[in-house]
Amino acid sequence: MKNYLNFETEIKDLENELEKLKDPFNQSGISEVDTQKISETQKELDKKLEIIYSNLDPWQTTMVARHEDRPKSKFFIDNLFDDFIPLSGDRFYGEDKSVLTGFAKFEDRSILVIGQEKGDDLDSRIERNFGMMRPEGYRKTIRLMELADKFNIPIISFIDTPGAYPGVGAEERGQAEAIAKSIECCMKLKVPTIAIIIGEGGSGGAIALASSNKVIMLENAIYSVISPEGCATILWRDPKKMLDAAKAMKLSAKDLFDLGIIDEIISEPLGGAHRDKSQILENVRGAIRKNIQIFNEMTSEDILNDRKNKFLKIGRQKGFMSNIEDLSTLKLNSNIYEKFFASKKAKIFAGSLLLLLIAGLYYFL
Repeated sequence: MKNYLNFETEIKDLENELEKLKDPFNQSGISEVDTQKISETQKELDKKLEIIYSNLDPWQTTMVARHEDRPKSKFFIDNLFDDFIPLSGDRFYGEDKSVLTGFAKFEDRSILVIGQEKGDDLDSRIERNFGMMRPEGYRKTIRLMELADKFNIPIISFIDTPGAYPGVGAEERGQAEAIAKSIECCMKLKVPTIAIIIGEGGSGGAIALASSNKVIMLENAIYSVISPEGCATILWRDPKKMLDAAKAMKLSAKDLFDLGIIDEIISEPLGGAHRDKSQILENVRGAIRKNIQIFNEMTSEDILNDRKNKFLKIGRQKGFMSNIEDLSTLKLNSNIYEKFFASKKAKIFAGSLLLLLIAGLYYFL
């Protein structure tokens, strides 16, 4: 049974009509299949899908990214990689089933695969904690990323989580520290890292594994510091204003690409990735192949600096940097601080501050 979103009513009606036309054993008994009518209905369906999905607003995009039929990390791992060997445990506390990790082969090349997994049905979603990782999950990925770095094995991460698990037990076991350590580990690696956001890329739970050389998004995926509902609750005290929040947050792939946050967008089949899983599989395969080849001629230091400069460049296009392509040294564009402190305004500011300090000491003494 297909699942439809609330803006797909017309699509649902057309697909139901198409199914009836294709069934020769309909209510009127055995009859001939009307191929011309089927063709016309299919064209109408394709046109309707194109119109709707080319004009999605940010909240509708969020709904598509969360679609329960959308291909999950396990689907990509099972179909893109050979000889996948799952590895478990963080060697401190236990196993976190919300993240799949292990070594595999991608076109005869050894790869470390990390995939945040939400699950496909209610039982698996509960078992996977709806893709919300706990501290032991991040510590497991840190352990394996360091192992991959030691043996010069590239890392591919599939990001799909509403955020890190906010439960009391997770906080007691050091959730924030585990996320920070994971980001630190990602930034220090000297092997190529590719993060593919396939659904939701939520908050620190996503950035903990997406601090990569290449951050890629599927066309209808989202990537944000908080969910639209959470943002609306904080800003307007009204979770129903999630559409306004989604628009303001710039969480779609196109917005993030324009802002320079991500590096590439992988196109999806008409109507979303869940409508043609074989096509999205080939699109992702091609993106992985292309991006891995980019790093073939780069040294480990080049890879490290490439990642460092990528993140230092974000938001600094009009900042203090002298050379936007080489940000590692954090040099100032001009000696603005010296100019400021030598200026008349700075002297007035310093004098006023000194007077306030004297007045304060006089008052208290």
